[in-house]
Amino acid sequence: ITRPPAACTSVMSLVFDEFGRPYILVKDQNTRSRLKGLDAQKANIKGATAVARILRSSLGPKGMDKMLQSPDGDVTITNDGATILEQMEVTHQIGKLLVELSKSQDMEIGDGTTGVVVMAGSLLEQAETLLDKGIHPSRIAEGYDIASKVACEHLDKIAKDYDWTSQNFENLVQTCMTTLNSKIVGRCKRQMAEICVQAVVAVADLKRKDVNLDLIKVDGKVGGKLEDTTLVHGLVIDKEFSHPQMPKRIDDARIAILTCPFEPPKPKTKHKLDIDTVEKYESLQKAERKYFDDMVQQCLDSGANLVMCQWGFDDEANHLLYHRKLPAVRWVGGVELELLAIATGGRIVPRFQELTPDKLGKASAVKEVAFGTTKDRCLVVEGCGETKSVTIFVRGGNRMMVDETKRSLHDAICVARNLIRDSHIVYGGGAAEIGMAIAVENAADSVHSVEQYAMRGFAEALDAVPISLAENSGLSPIECLTEVKSRQIKEQNPYLGIDCNEVGTNDMREQNVFETLVGKKQQIMLATSVVKMILKVDDVITSGEYE
Repeated sequence: ITRPPAACTSVMSLVFDEFGRPYILVKDQNTRSRLKGLDAQKANIKGATAVARILRSSLGPKGMDKMLQSPDGDVTITNDGATILEQMEVTHQIGKLLVELSKSQDMEIGDGTTGVVVMAGSLLEQAETLLDKGIHPSRIAEGYDIASKVACEHLDKIAKDYDWTSQNFENLVQTCMTTLNSKIVGRCKRQMAEICVQAVVAVADLKRKDVNLDLIKVDGKVGGKLEDTTLVHGLVIDKEFSHPQMPKRIDDARIAILTCPFEPPKPKTKHKLDIDTVEKYESLQKAERKYFDDMVQQCLDSGANLVMCQWGFDDEANHLLYHRKLPAVRWVGGVELELLAIATGGRIVPRFQELTPDKLGKASAVKEVAFGTTKDRCLVVEGCGETKSVTIFVRGGNRMMVDETKRSLHDAICVARNLIRDSHIVYGGGAAEIGMAIAVENAADSVHSVEQYAMRGFAEALDAVPISLAENSGLSPIECLTEVKSRQIKEQNPYLGIDCNEVGTNDMREQNVFETLVGKKQQIMLATSVVKMILKVDDVITSGEYE
């Protein structure tokens, strides 16, 4: 039996059958790269921590923004963790896990997307040190699991229940201000927080303690100042009336919401129409005019005094609508039509024959609003009686500013919704993380197995958040952390954190820096579960390029 040369055996995994003949276990292994054991784990940790370090400088009220340029030249400036990772186009297989981690936090909680990635990166850095000591990855994962449970129990102990009512929602505003403090809208945080809370309270179902975020629309237009951002109790539609001489305001509007076009029906098969005389042309014109007349008359017979149409219509139909004194809006998007139907209590009508008075939407007023010296206009639908629906209308100096403000307001709206669902809060500024680190260190003393090393590593990883806050604020990180931690232990006060804004006190109760309990617990649990998954990978097989 001839054996393969030594060069082949070094790049292939071979097995031998009962006759001693070799065959390849993994197909095309000579075109694949492979990492096994400790090398694979360390490579995975390095890939993930590289991604986490990018976000570390964006944490906190003094965090820096990132500028991202897409392949087609679009520029985004943001410090929202989920947006940064989504637009970075991470290619490393483990780095993609952190992108998914940030998305999960954004979808479930809406805030804390940067903190959860920083936390996961710090846990992996500590895991690398523990691996160098010879501790098995499974034991590290078990230790992290125990520590995360201890940390969550400590959060439950130090959490405070905040009461609020629909008339007095100052506590909700303060928590939203903490969220907006680290955003580009920080200078208007009070106004923005009040707008977000008013929007959430307006659409909230307080009996079920739930909020339907579909009823809150965040829209924006370039121009004006950030302070011009307003809350509209109704809908803002980025369209204008189809004819410039139509009335600009309609009171007590009865709206026909149509998905059928204002045009004569067309055969679905190929057709050809020959017109060779003037009489034939005139009869065709009369037939078309009759179609338009019938359509407009059906709208008027239903009692409608405003038509919102998903499709366009030509100048002839437009002139006829104006002549019959029936204001109309064309090319309204499908999503906007659905929101309009929900808000006004109307039904979307697919055919003119089905239009009846009970299918009309009702609003107290529909008006056309112009902006600045440009011809930029939009429609505002107010007084939607059927369903509470609101729109936050954002203004800003440029498109990037408006987009970032919309992302920031989305985070604040999610925080307000979370507080309506669960009104428990913990204090920010790293106070909760320092308190959890002390609790985990104390719990590690009672564990007699190897897991106590992992628990102490978990406690050190928790310190990464206050250290990053201090670094980004231009303070001395080690001095700040040791001072606050020693004071927390001496005074038994879990509300002491990093004074990022240099107010003069470390007590987060006096600074009114709050975070939701559910958001903080979700951060700990998600970061721990992803780190455990990464630690349990011990073999990475990467396919080579196609040849």
